[in-house]
Order: sequence, then C-alpha cells, then structure tokens
Amino acid sequence: MPAPAAAAAPAPDARTQNARTPDARIPDVRIPAPSNNGPVVNGNGPANGSPPAPAVQPARIPDARSEDDNLFLQLRDAARQNDAVRVNTLAPRLANYPLASHVDYYRLRLRLREAAPEEVREALRRHEGSAAADQLRAEWLLELGRRRDFAAFEQEAGTLTQNGSLQIRCYGLLARASRGEAVAQEARALLGNPPAYGEACASLIAQLAQNGQFSQADLLWQLRLAGEMNATGPARRAAVLLGVPEARAAQAVDVPAVAMARGIGATRAEREIYLVALGRMARTSLKLAMVALEKNSDRLSNEERAIGWANLALAASIAQDQEAGDYWRRANGVPLTNEQMQWKTRIALRNGDWKLVRATIEAMPAGLKADPAWVYWLGRAHKAEGQSDAARALFERIAAQSTFYGQLALDELGRMVTAPPPVAPVTVAELAEASANPSLQRALRFYGLRLRAEGNREWNWGLRGMSERQLLAAAELARRNELLDRMVETSLRTRTELDYAQRFPAPHLDILRPTAQGLGLDKAWVYGLIRQESRFIQDARSGVGASGLMQVMPSTGKWVAAKIGLDNFVHDMLNDIRTNITLGANYMNMVLQNFDGNEILATAAYNAGPGRARAWRGRLEAPMEGAIFVETIPFSETRSYVRNVLANATNYAAVFDGRPQSIRTRVTTVSPRGGNGSILP
Repeated sequence: MPAPAAAAAPAPDARTQNARTPDARIPDVRIPAPSNNGPVVNGNGPANGSPPAPAVQPARIPDARSEDDNLFLQLRDAARQNDAVRVNTLAPRLANYPLASHVDYYRLRLRLREAAPEEVREALRRHEGSAAADQLRAEWLLELGRRRDFAAFEQEAGTLTQNGSLQIRCYGLLARASRGEAVAQEARALLGNPPAYGEACASLIAQLAQNGQFSQADLLWQLRLAGEMNATGPARRAAVLLGVPEARAAQAVDVPAVAMARGIGATRAEREIYLVALGRMARTSLKLAMVALEKNSDRLSNEERAIGWANLALAASIAQDQEAGDYWRRANGVPLTNEQMQWKTRIALRNGDWKLVRATIEAMPAGLKADPAWVYWLGRAHKAEGQSDAARALFERIAAQSTFYGQLALDELGRMVTAPPPVAPVTVAELAEASANPSLQRALRFYGLRLRAEGNREWNWGLRGMSERQLLAAAELARRNELLDRMVETSLRTRTELDYAQRFPAPHLDILRPTAQGLGLDKAWVYGLIRQESRFIQDARSGVGASGLMQVMPSTGKWVAAKIGLDNFVHDMLNDIRTNITLGANYMNMVLQNFDGNEILATAAYNAGPGRARAWRGRLEAPMEGAIFVETIPFSETRSYVRNVLANATNYAAVFDGRPQSIRTRVTTVSPRGGNGSILP
C-alpha cells in the first residue's frame, strides 16, 4: 500500500514551544499610520509626543469576494482558454482593480505575436517594478527571440541574458552568435538540461553547429545528455544535426530494444545512438544491456566502450547493484555527465573507497563541487586520508547552514545544533511598512481568490531587496494572515537575524502533543515531517491526491483508520486537522516500528512507500553509516526529503528541548535487515 505522497515543499506555522510566541511579540492591535508628526519610535507613536496618527490594521486577506474579484476570475479563465474576445470585453471593466497589472498581462499575453512593440512597452512602463510586468517581459522576450528580432530583444532583455530563464539566456547567446561572436564556451556551460531547452536552446545548438562553433563532439554530448534525461525531442534534433535519421534517436530513447536490434551502426553518430539505447535499456534490464555491450565490444572504440560502461554504471548505481563499482572502473577515463559523476561518487561512498570519493569530487565542475553535499563528503575524504586541516576548512565552510550537511559538518567539528537567541521583536512600524508593500498587498488579494501560485509569485517579488528586518516583518505579516508557508520561506531568507519562531513554528500543538505522547513519538520528528510535507498549508493537496498537513493518501488514510478503529472514515475527513494529524502520526508510528525505530528508513518509507524502503535496506550486505545510506537513496525526491525531515527534526528538538542537539542521534547506522515482520502493506 502506498505511503502518503510528499508535498512539493516544506513549511511551518507560528507558535513554538519556547515561551516567546509571535503573538507575544506584537499584540494584534491597531498600527499607527505614517504621519508628519515625527519619527515613530519602537512602533509606539510619534517621538515628539504629538497625538497618535489614525490607527489602521495590518494588511489582510479580503474576507469576501467583490464583484470585481469575480470579473477578474472570469477574465483569468478566459485568458487560460485563449478567449481573446471575452478577455477584451472584461478588461476595460477592471481598469481600477487592485490587480490591474495582471489584467494587462492576461490581455496582452494572448496577442503577443501581433501586438505592436510600443503597446507592450507602454504596458511594461505602466507597471514597471511589478511581478506582472516581469512575467510579461519574459514572455515577450521569448516571442522576440522566436521572431529573431534580436535588436528589440537585446534592447529589452538587459541583465536577463545573464540571469533570466534558460531559454532567455539561450536567445541571448543566439543573438550574439548571429552577429558572429564566439559563444561556444558559454553555451557548453549553459546547455546541460535538455528537457528544458525549448525552441530557444534548440536553435542555439543548431546555429553553433552551422557556423562551426559546435563540433561533432559537442553534438554527440548533447545526444548523450538527451538520452540520459529521457528527452526525446532534443535527442531527435541532435541526431538531425549529426546526419542521422531522427526516428532512430527517438527509438533509442523511447523503445531502446528496437534501436538495439538495428545494431551499432557504421558511423560515430549511429554508434552513439546505440549507446543511448544501451543506457535506456539498462534502466529496465541491466543484464540484457551488459550482454549486448560485451557482445559488440570489439566493434566499438575504446572511448565508445567506456561510454557504454558509464551508461550501464549509472543504471547499476541507481539500482544499487553490487557490480556498479566494477562498471565505473571499466568506464575510467571517459568524460562523465554531472549525474554520472555524482553516482560514481555515491558508489565509492558505499564501497568505502575514500580515495576515489576525493578524486571524483575534485573532478566535478566548480558549480557542482560547491554543493554542500559534496563539500561535506570531500571533507570526509580528506579526514579519512589524514588531511585534518583540509577537512576542517571544508566543514567550516558549510557549518553555519542549518541544513542536513551543515549539521553533519557541525558534528565533525565537535559542535552541536543550537537554537539562536531571540531576535528583536518586529515593531509596529515595521509591520506597517510591510503592510503597505504593493506586491504583498496584491499577493494577499490573490490568496483571497484562492490563487496560491499567483499569490506566491507576487509575494516573492515583493521580497526583492528587503533588509533582514523587512523580511522578518513580512514574515510576521504572513503569520497574521495564516500564510505559514510564506512566513517560513520569507524568514529563511535572513542570514544574520535568525528567528526560529518563524522558521520552525509548531501550530496545532494542542492536538499534536498528546497524539505524539500517546504513541511515544518524538514530536520534533513529527513537526520536521509536517514542515517538509505541507509547509503547514492546511488544505494542501498534492498532484497524486495526498491531503492536509501530513499529506495522507486516501488509501493510506482508510487503511490506518481501520487499524486504529476510527469508524466511518471518508476521504473528506483528511482535511480535518485533528483527523489528519491522528492518521499521519499513527502511520509514522507504524513505519517506525516496522523499521526497528530507525528514523532514516521510516522517513524514507513515509515518502516513497515501505516496500521501496525495505528493498533499499535489503540490498545492504553489512551495516552502513546512516549519512551514506541517505546519500545513496536512489530517488532524488526521497533523498532530499529524508535530508530535510531529519535536519528539520534536529532544529525542532533544539527549540523544544532548549539544549544543543546532534543530528547523529537521528542519522544512525542502517542495518541490513530487521527482526520484525512487516506490519505494513
């Protein structure tokens, strides 16, 4: 039976176990409005003793929808249905609506292909500095790039050619390449994610191939990446540029057995397609792929054979096959993709080969090598090889981060996780300033319309350039509006003023504490999981149907309800806070018991299902260090999930207990098998 599915992101609420709650910091009272009577001191009124300014409330989510709100929702739906006539009928009626910038966005995005440039520029000028203008500009740039109107594109793009979306950056390089500039080196660094290429990056690759800046080796690399990432379209386009029928590349990705049956081919490009098919086949039948590679080995060059073994090694590593290390040795010397480099390192970790761990991490590109995970593991490799000073320097680099690897680095340095002292309370004046922020006001209106994605975009846009005090005030405004996910995400942006009441809140403690106590569960672990699952969004619902704070799947909820004697369970009960916590906590307790009290395995089981967690454990031949087990979980989502939950739980424990904590109490050794039979489906 499947476990509850993980939500897209983590999140907390507002009341922690420590004595200082957000309610204690700022009474929910009237806020003095800005006045000309002098500066406000500590939010208590004018410094010169003048009478207080007229009082106002903090910005709030509207309690009810207005007629204009309903018109806006109709306009949005019409835009999503490409009904330009309906949009143009409704738009004039919303000229003074608080979301007028989005009205213009919906109106113009339907006709960007025929809109006059000055009309678009006028809308951008009218709403300059808003999230809607930013979104409109990004979509217009893509249209200008598609038209190859590079003069207008570069006039409007500005810094977006360096820090915009992947496709805008590709169009930026295409514009320069069209003028004859040498951009191949920049393109190689940029083009690493074929599923996200779109027309922009595909055209860039074609242009660079046409003008000779991309060699056959560059195109073969793109074909290899596309195959690894299951990107059929980019594989087709690379094949055409290499002079191979695109259908053969599509077969290699989608139906590798058919492509392999054609044979390895005569040209280098045809053999690369065969190697792509080999790698795809290895994902479903490693044995068949290995037999095929060995059978055709003498018809491949040394480099091609090594690429073939690297493709098999990646599949074997993800499958946690015992032969993966041998496959990587056979691939020695061939350039590896980022995914291959990471899995080669993970297999070296599982095999205890610290020399190889160090070598593979040091060979990574700078950006990948700087990832906290690889900083930590490089430190461990140096430590294993007796280079204590080098190891300590690496651990210090990430120890300030309250994340999984930051906490492990603290442990290596002999220090523990502690909750920081309380920050100065947000003042009434600071909260008033946050309330007056136009983007935050628009975000609150979107939340009132139950348009969370649009609200999040506006909210995040409004945080740009904020000081740490302004961020804390915006987080408090989110709390006042019960937007606990925004409170957490906003507070996480601070670097020196760390408010753990905002970052690690504990809502519904009156429900959760007795439930956890009754089951003997660590409430810090439960809150750590809720924070990851739903960010405390009470009505959160995942794409696969998981619901509520603890993202319980309907089938799981029904099964747990029957086990604990909760009568008359129906699906809608999952949205009730008390029921959701009761079912989720009981399920956590069941998986914890099933995995002998090991939080790593239980957390993985909650996310990926107990069957998968049992399988991963079953592949162990000896006890494994917990951190290595986590790093080598095959599913990237589950790997990140387990890291985040255990780091969250350690932070919550520091807050709840009021004393230093070590993540090592949770990241314990994982044994090959448990003594208990499974109580789970």
